[in-house]
Amino acid sequence: MPEKKDVPQEIKDEIESLVKEVNDHNYRYYVLDSPVITDEDYDKLYRRLIQLEEKYGYILPESPTKRVGAAPLEKFAKIRHAVPMLSLDNAFSHDEMREFDRRIKKLLNRKEDIEYTVEPKYDGLAMELTYENGFLVRASTRGDGYEGEDVTRNIKTIRSVPIKIEEDGVVPELMDLRGEVYMEIGEFKKLNRRREAAGEPPFANPRNAAAGSVRQLDPSITASRRLFLACYGMGVIKGVEFRDHSGFMEWLRKKRFPVPATFEKAVGIERVLEAVGRIEQKRESFAFETDGAVIKVNDFGLQQTLGSKTREPRWAIAYKFAAHQASTKIKDIRGSVGRTGVITPYAVFEPVRIGGVTVTKSTLHNWDEIKRKDIRIGDTAVVERAGDVIPHVLMVIKEKRTGAEKTVPVPKHCPVCEGAVVREEGEVAVRCVSLSCPAQLQEKIIHFGGRNGMEIEGFGEKNVALLYSKGLIKNFEDIYRLKKEDFLNLPRFAEKSASNMINSIERSKTPTLARFIYSLGIMHVGEYAARLLAKNFARISDLYHIKPEKLSAIKHLGDKTANSLTVFFGDEKNIKTLETLEAESLRIQNPDFTAARKKLPLEGMNFVITGTLPRPRKEVEDMIEADGGHASSAISGNTDYLIAGEKPGSKLDKAKELGVKTISYEEFLKLMKSRSGNPSLF
Repeated sequence: MPEKKDVPQEIKDEIESLVKEVNDHNYRYYVLDSPVITDEDYDKLYRRLIQLEEKYGYILPESPTKRVGAAPLEKFAKIRHAVPMLSLDNAFSHDEMREFDRRIKKLLNRKEDIEYTVEPKYDGLAMELTYENGFLVRASTRGDGYEGEDVTRNIKTIRSVPIKIEEDGVVPELMDLRGEVYMEIGEFKKLNRRREAAGEPPFANPRNAAAGSVRQLDPSITASRRLFLACYGMGVIKGVEFRDHSGFMEWLRKKRFPVPATFEKAVGIERVLEAVGRIEQKRESFAFETDGAVIKVNDFGLQQTLGSKTREPRWAIAYKFAAHQASTKIKDIRGSVGRTGVITPYAVFEPVRIGGVTVTKSTLHNWDEIKRKDIRIGDTAVVERAGDVIPHVLMVIKEKRTGAEKTVPVPKHCPVCEGAVVREEGEVAVRCVSLSCPAQLQEKIIHFGGRNGMEIEGFGEKNVALLYSKGLIKNFEDIYRLKKEDFLNLPRFAEKSASNMINSIERSKTPTLARFIYSLGIMHVGEYAARLLAKNFARISDLYHIKPEKLSAIKHLGDKTANSLTVFFGDEKNIKTLETLEAESLRIQNPDFTAARKKLPLEGMNFVITGTLPRPRKEVEDMIEADGGHASSAISGNTDYLIAGEKPGSKLDKAKELGVKTISYEEFLKLMKSRSGNPSLF
């Protein structure tokens, strides 16, 4: 890679132009919510920038490519705030707001109306960003107000946060900028759906989701969640002066910092209350959660005169909106089954109006949550609905219990299909493992027909959904009962496409046992585990009613996988489905079992690959697996060899640290040749 001084000027100019252009588009998309190019065009610019930076090694500090890429931390360092990050006093009524105004006037010894600013109170995580000579050098959480945690690398992943302050005009020598990191309600819902599908506990609200995302030791996890920042104040600032808060906010806006969605100046407390009312009216339309409005004395000189109490400034207050809460009776507690089999409990209420909406049910998140809050059928519950977020039970009022309330145990059978369920030790998720469960059928069939499964071309999400909606697929057996005429009666299908689909289904009738096992979508059973099973069992029927200890005895097959297989193959409905498939449609082959009877050259050896190899990584992994070895993605003390290609990553350092032998691709081929004695393989 050439030194920066060797980079041609035209390349430097192009990189600098691309950095400015991509940052401009980030600002338009993440701050203004007004993009001017398509995602495809943006990706082209971004990829071109990456290519040039990697080729020439010329990377600007403010480059958008530097937002993500740092390795995970072991823990967060502590940072002391130069000026304490104080909390705000609260007001819950107009009278309390008028009392706040009277105190301000009394302390300032003045009768004329005070000029205030009014902005929404974001419900997120308070943050301090430190800029030195225009560059972001540090970001820290509020913590206890005096000391927080260094989350700089995570905050840099937020696209709306400027890495560099725009240079037009004065740039502060030093600035501690305060703001709120938050997650929009829509993103919060998407994140919880992903977590529930993965069997992870959902976040209770967007604030917890934002805080949990910022406090990830691995910045790539933070980057995967769409967070935002709203700037609302400052700590220390050197090199530029401001007369008032509104002037500072206008300066931030011009410098492309994200500022609150609405911001008003109001002279006199009655005008302030009107402005607060306008924010409350817009509350439901905001993309973010807000629980109130923040009111500040605008003039910085007056703020300094007013000073602070121990924990709060005297010149600001938060007006809290009425919570969207109500109490109602829990009529029942039921379970809903998601597309991946996770059974999520929910409460059925006596209908109650909350925030202008009639609420009849609410998620209870998971079965541990029911136990923790001691929620029972017949309880009187306090239910909250904030913004557009799904209602949730805050608590139950135990004082109203009559003794007739009923506890709800963790389900032992699926509420939809009565099939077997599994719950792993230490996990909150309860899953249905039945192949015939209607709630999961579409998702399971998509996986079944996928590229690494039965490889039924055309069995993607849209076509499977279409077949299901027309009643042509009600179970796995129906796949192989489809006729050409069935497809001809569907939209988008003609003679050729219908024939192609039938031919593809026909070709899938002779799978290997490994491919068939993988296609069933059994929890914890990926391609490697499926191949292990095929090597150790001749037929699928050998797995019916199998004991976990027999599975655990197989090398490299973990206890979680063994338990999952035991439950799946212990379910009579699953066995019946598999028997029908094999009797009516499939001719399952098992070359792996025959090969396993011979001693394979790489038997029991573990390999990890890093960098770029002459052949695609998947092909090399298949070579290793075919000769009895195991290709892993993570390096450990059990790794026998690290195969290092061009541009190796951090795994190379890890291998040196653990004493794992590193070999090149060519040395790997020689190793295989020497152990197999069959050079024709290469």
